[in-house]
Amino acid sequence: QAEGEAGSPLSKDPSAGSIPGPWDHDLSRRQTNLLYIYPQSLNFANRQGSARNITVKVQFMYGEDPSNAMPVIFGKSSCSEFSKEAYTAVVYHNRSPDFHEEIKVKLPATLTDHHHLLFTFYHVSCQQKQNTPLETPVGYTWIPMLQNGRLKTGQFCLPVSLEKPPQAYSVLSPEVPLPGMKWVDNHKGVFNVEVVAVSSIHTQDPYLDKFFALVNALDEHMFPVRIGDMRIMENNLENELKSSISALNSSQLEPVVRFLHLLLDKLILLVVRPPVIAGQIVNLGQASFEAMASIINRLHKNLEGNHDQHGRNSLLSSYIYYVFRLPNTYPNSPSPGPGGLGGSVHYATMARSAVRPASLNLNRSRSLSNSNPDISGTPTSPDDEVRSIIGSKAMDRSCNRMSSHTETSSFLQTLTGRLPTKKLFHEELALQWVVCSGSVRESALQQAWFFFELMVKSMVHHLYFNDKLDAPRKSRFPERFMDDIAALVSTIASDIVSRFQKDTEMVERLNTSLAFFLNDLLSVMDRGFVFSLIKTCYKQVSSKLYSLPNPSVLVSLRLDFLRIVCSHEHYVTLNLPCSLLTPPASPSPSVSSATSQSSGFSTNVQDQKIANMFELSVPFRQQHYLAGLVLTELAVILDPDAEGLFGLHKKVINMVHNLLSSHDSDPRYSDPQTKARVAMLYLPLIGIIMETVPQLYDFTETHNQRGRPICIAPDDYESESGSMISQTVAMAIAGTSVPQLTRPGSFLLTSSSGRQHTTFSAESSRSLLICLLWVLKNADETVLQKWFTDLSVLQLNRLLDLLYLCVSCFEYKGKKVFERMNSLTFKKSKDMRAKLEEAILGSIGARQEMVRRSRGQLERSPSGSAFGSQENLRWRKDMTHWRQNTEKLDKSRAEIEHEALIDGNLATEANLIILDTLEIVVQTVSVTESKESILGGVLKVLLHSMACNQSAVYLQHCFATQRALVSKFPELLFEEETEQCADLCLRLLRHCSSSIGTIRSHASASLYLLMRQNFEIGNNFARVKMQVTMSLSSLVGTSQNFNEEFLRRSLKTILTYAEEDLELRETTFPDQVQDLVFNLHMILSDTVKMKEHQEDPEMLIDLMYRIAKGYQTSPDLRLTWLQNMAGKHSERSNHAEAAQCLVHSAALVAEYLSMLEDRKYLPVGCVTFQNISSNVLEESAVSDDVVSPDEEGICSGKYFTESGLVGLLEQAAASFSMAGMYEAVNEVYKVLIPIHEANRDAKKLSTIHGKLQEAFSKIVHQDGKRMFGTYFRVGFYGTKFGDLDEQEFVYKEPAITKLAEISHRLEGFYGERFGEDVVEVIKDSNPVDKCKLGPNKAYIQITYVEPYFDTYEMKDRITYFDKNYNLRRFMYCTPFTLDGRAHGDLHEQFKRKTILTTSHAFPYIKTRVNVTHKEEIILTPIEVAIEDMQKKTQELAFATHQDPADPKMLQMVLQGSVGTTVNQGPLEVAQVFLSEIPSDPKLFRHHNKLRLCFKDFTKRCEDALRKNKSLIGPDQKEYQRELERNYHRLKEALQPLINRKIPQLYKAVLPVTCHRDSFSRMSLRKMDL
Repeated sequence: QAEGEAGSPLSKDPSAGSIPGPWDHDLSRRQTNLLYIYPQSLNFANRQGSARNITVKVQFMYGEDPSNAMPVIFGKSSCSEFSKEAYTAVVYHNRSPDFHEEIKVKLPATLTDHHHLLFTFYHVSCQQKQNTPLETPVGYTWIPMLQNGRLKTGQFCLPVSLEKPPQAYSVLSPEVPLPGMKWVDNHKGVFNVEVVAVSSIHTQDPYLDKFFALVNALDEHMFPVRIGDMRIMENNLENELKSSISALNSSQLEPVVRFLHLLLDKLILLVVRPPVIAGQIVNLGQASFEAMASIINRLHKNLEGNHDQHGRNSLLSSYIYYVFRLPNTYPNSPSPGPGGLGGSVHYATMARSAVRPASLNLNRSRSLSNSNPDISGTPTSPDDEVRSIIGSKAMDRSCNRMSSHTETSSFLQTLTGRLPTKKLFHEELALQWVVCSGSVRESALQQAWFFFELMVKSMVHHLYFNDKLDAPRKSRFPERFMDDIAALVSTIASDIVSRFQKDTEMVERLNTSLAFFLNDLLSVMDRGFVFSLIKTCYKQVSSKLYSLPNPSVLVSLRLDFLRIVCSHEHYVTLNLPCSLLTPPASPSPSVSSATSQSSGFSTNVQDQKIANMFELSVPFRQQHYLAGLVLTELAVILDPDAEGLFGLHKKVINMVHNLLSSHDSDPRYSDPQTKARVAMLYLPLIGIIMETVPQLYDFTETHNQRGRPICIAPDDYESESGSMISQTVAMAIAGTSVPQLTRPGSFLLTSSSGRQHTTFSAESSRSLLICLLWVLKNADETVLQKWFTDLSVLQLNRLLDLLYLCVSCFEYKGKKVFERMNSLTFKKSKDMRAKLEEAILGSIGARQEMVRRSRGQLERSPSGSAFGSQENLRWRKDMTHWRQNTEKLDKSRAEIEHEALIDGNLATEANLIILDTLEIVVQTVSVTESKESILGGVLKVLLHSMACNQSAVYLQHCFATQRALVSKFPELLFEEETEQCADLCLRLLRHCSSSIGTIRSHASASLYLLMRQNFEIGNNFARVKMQVTMSLSSLVGTSQNFNEEFLRRSLKTILTYAEEDLELRETTFPDQVQDLVFNLHMILSDTVKMKEHQEDPEMLIDLMYRIAKGYQTSPDLRLTWLQNMAGKHSERSNHAEAAQCLVHSAALVAEYLSMLEDRKYLPVGCVTFQNISSNVLEESAVSDDVVSPDEEGICSGKYFTESGLVGLLEQAAASFSMAGMYEAVNEVYKVLIPIHEANRDAKKLSTIHGKLQEAFSKIVHQDGKRMFGTYFRVGFYGTKFGDLDEQEFVYKEPAITKLAEISHRLEGFYGERFGEDVVEVIKDSNPVDKCKLGPNKAYIQITYVEPYFDTYEMKDRITYFDKNYNLRRFMYCTPFTLDGRAHGDLHEQFKRKTILTTSHAFPYIKTRVNVTHKEEIILTPIEVAIEDMQKKTQELAFATHQDPADPKMLQMVLQGSVGTTVNQGPLEVAQVFLSEIPSDPKLFRHHNKLRLCFKDFTKRCEDALRKNKSLIGPDQKEYQRELERNYHRLKEALQPLINRKIPQLYKAVLPVTCHRDSFSRMSLRKMDL
């Protein structure tokens, strides 16, 4: 039945009928032996007699007799399963019908010459007549099934005989003309039929047939052999066998695939048991090896779609895994286990020969293993005898082991048909591989994995079946085999090194295969021997690396190699983790050990031991070989001097990271002691990572603008001689890939060489830091402590920097981040970025990638690329875009929750490890008492961790550590690290407002103890008081999510502590605490107000301003609030205001600094800053209640120092620069430059001058394009506004703000607050009459105002900047007529100018300033006309002299000046005001002024026309003429009006010459009407 389901063979898949997969590895289970018959057509056109309705009967016969038909034809549905015959359908009235049947036959296992297919042709009559049968036979033909022992299949065109064939016809084919037979159409072929076989027994391939027949003949010892028409005699057998082996390559692929496992078995058999032919042993090892190599390569090339992700063909891998067993030494013994060798072929190898030599039977009985009769033991007799007989010739090492013949005695020949030399397959394979060359070697290299895996399996079987698994490893394999392996590995390594640039893909496969092979050998061979092989590979690579310009590809290959070798299950054991390092006889005087010895704590030998454990010293690398290699790779690739290895950072870091992950999750190492041993293998990792501090990604940038708090200046990093990797060791590192290391003193480079560090990516840095934390967590504390004792202060500080970075790196980000990351766009862009990086960095070309993709092999791209290695599989699978549509990309809520949970746990774990390490550092320091400077760093890390988002679990431990630190080293906080004290207060206060009760109680306890400690030192705790007040102010000013209610609760707790503290009850301490708490409550109340106005930026800044003013007497707090204001301004991009806040802060600091110390180069106080802003004087400390800066706790903040002042000024300059006020930048630097000059700081000065150059060049470039601000007068009217009622302000808005915009903003804002129907904007700018306003409404009046300057001021305010800086007066105009209308005719149009003066000059530390003074000027109609004409004239002059010229603008102005259509144009003005001399002498002067204005105006028009003429093209000629005509008309009309002078004005002028000055001054007076 099973075969019945095999279906039609029309699918021509080469693997059809082969073993379908590794699960189905037993050949006998899938034995198929089927025949398909397809009758196609028949031509009876030339046959006499009636033969029209034709059917064909098909039978499978085993003899000539009709009864010999076999029931082997599969029945149709609903018939019996098998039948003896099958018919084709009848084609009605057709003498040459076509047939469309498929007849399926089950072939008998054994075929003889008499088996044949018989076709009988019948004529079927449609009407049954009397006495005539229904069907009449009209012809016969047949096909013999065997021809020369081979199954006969294919396309046939057969002649048809008219009568039954004679006796014994089946042996012959119908084409043979048998005597006395009649044939249709003269024996021509008239019947077309096709026969197809699907069989696992018949190869249907002449080459395979021949090979199997010969091997079978050898096995059965039957000569001569008949193959086709040939008879092969025994003496000719050897050549035939060899030629048939080499001809295997010509066979078709399909039968090769189908019989692959059998074929390989036979070839292996020939290798292991060389046949004896005519008394000669024929060594077929080489021929078989070549045949195997070529067959395997052929399969690999042709079955591309059949590879697994490692590029291995699944047919071959399933052969190794399931089918291959070491051939049993006895030809006739049962094969060991299923699918042994052979399978029932028709010249079957498995068919037992009847004659069995007696001696062999005996031998078997002796050597059967007790447990499994199928496994023979190790026989001693014939084998040893053979050895002695053959003599040392074949076995001797010096002799050529490849000799193919060996003379042997006839005794052996009589003993068995075959010489039972046992060759071990792995030994023979290694030997053949080592000695092969040319194309064979190339094929073997292409598919090295197959031979390596075969060899390993053979070795394991050999050990298992010979019970050698318990034997010591050194004696498991003979020496010459080990030599062969060594030679093989060495040559393959040199292939990799020499060919990696040409055959990238092949070398990559080869490299991986070699690594897997060595990994397997570690399990079965002597480990020392395998290590020596690894060393060989390393040496080959190293020697090549030195000569390469770009070593990254080769180093990447080496990384892959190492990664695979290190993935061994016993990797840890292989590194001998339990043996402690013994000091070498003469310790290498490495730099770091030299410094540590001089530290003079522990004994030298002990010291050296510890140092060796923590650096890649020679003893370390001898003891822990593989770990040494891994860490060396890491050190070399991460070294900043290593050129061209940047792309491998991620790869090498991932390798270490994956190793540590596997140790961590390995149940064998779950015990803490065991883990500590494992961690010891990685102690040098700490040193390596410390070396990379400057290159790590800076995770701290998100926290504070200043980046990470490097305790050491960057140039100390390079210049520090106590480097972690000592010079000698660096040189000795196996295969160091950095030739630069040979430069003298490469570790002593100072920063003057300007070395740029390449920064690692965030992902790599994170992995590296995780590795660091793992080692710190699991390493033995005492060992760490000893090592810390030996480290120099610089190195310990560097370790603290690393921990600081870890805190930022593993900070808990919260669920929102995961949700954001979850958006698809992010994934896409990340993917694109990865591909882009890879295209830039990697060596992978688009073509290669395409080829790869088509093979589904993207996982393994060339090693040089950033893409390579399996580390990237993670994002590959879920992100690459060609798979996007199939995968679900959005994570579910649960997944996000889970990710956030894991992230939180990681954050807590990481921080607890950091805390433990800090504890160890503190213990170390307290033992040595020489490293107080380290404690500051410890505190910094601790405070930083408090500032990040932390879990309650961590914070409890953290507070405990902090309290212990403060009580152990109180002077540290209150005397040395004063800045840290401020920070600590801020952190504690922040946690006092936490919503979690436990955190609050811990934080308030810590804060209370801090006060108490401070009090105990000096009977008051002014410092802490001051810092707490400042901290609260800054917390209140900056923190958004700050909870005032919880903070008040914490303050209450602190009060309770103070009241119940029995020891201090008698002192002033409780009262002082009470004062402090009261003060803090006051600040909190201010804050509540600020909270209310959170949405009203102007009001908020006003409040902050008020609070800051309240602190006028407490400089530290005022400074804090000024800084809060600066922060708020910066957030809203009011850079000019932020800069002013910083200038005020600097002035405040300068005031107090000048009291503290008198230094010539420091600013004298606020006065110095007057040029920057006239407002600064309010910072001067002149009032009575000014505190002296010498008092405890006053001016103790970090800003009240010279460097603090410099910092503030630099920030101010940066803010001015962002605001575009480059002139102010210059003024700020004028204050800074003397300070730097006094300090001879050339570097800073060069930076400043660079910035000044930038500033001035920007002034030049942006001339005419600068905009600073727009000003509006805003008045508030109505009781709803509270404090603001009847207040008028000038608001400064961003440049180009329209009136509608500010109106909309304020109306919207107050509308939301009071209700939209309540707020009303007054549309005009007339004075507001309170009586007319509704009592329950809120009115806002908004007017656009312009800066106003008196004429005398204008000579100082020249540039655009001058006219927009230090502004205190603003003006707006309101037109009116005497009868109350706003606009009237020219002669009745008046104008009111309102000038406002503000309390402070703009820009100020806030964006709205109160109006303090208001004056009005009223212009008469003629004055209005004068102003208009002056404006027009100015416009004309500007348009005329503009450079470059703007014709459009010029024509627009001209059109408005000379065009006749202009209503209220120049002509009308002249006619109204100049047509007659005014009767009022007061107006003479105005009349004259207007007349002169017109004179000037006409001249300007003429200039403009002339200019326009030079600019226009021919198309505008007519336009120009029209303009000129208009101009002349205008001039003529104006002429009499302009020339009419007022005689009275010109009479008295000439004699009075001495009063010129007073006269000119008089003309500037305003007219009071």
